Amino acid sequence: MQTETIVELQSTLDDCSPQVIGYVLERALELGALDAYTTPVQMKKNRPGVLLTLLARPELQHALAELLLTETTTLGVRFHITERLVAKRSVTTVDTSYGPIRVKASGDRALPEYEDCRAAARRHGVPLQRVQDAARRALHCPPEPR
Repeated sequence: MQTETIVELQSTLDDCSPQVIGYVLERALELGALDAYTTPVQMKKNRPGVLLTLLARPELQHALAELLLTETTTLGVRFHITERLVAKRSVTTVDTSYGPIRVKASGDRALPEYEDCRAAARRHGVPLQRVQDAARRALHCPPEPR
């Protein structure tokens, strides 16, 4: 395991369209955010809203804050420098009948890369789980229970 320093950026939104929020989450990940998610919250005056959270390496703090300030209705961004403990992992590629699929492995756990499996499933017109199972079999891992 290793410890990493990261920054957590947060904004609360109660007047921003869901389409914009989805777009911002996608853009944040494209810019290099490690994670991007929303949490339902109750805002002042009892309005429902969302807490938008981005996790990133510290050098991306200003670019991601700029994204939140320009693309959402927020007037401010909170950030906290924090640490996280990360399990060591490796990425290998396995050959399947649907093409090469990257697989993340950590200890005795292995998980096929969603994007690779998604693309292969669409390309071959088969269910996503069939591609994921093929990748697990190529690694000699049992399929996930359904």
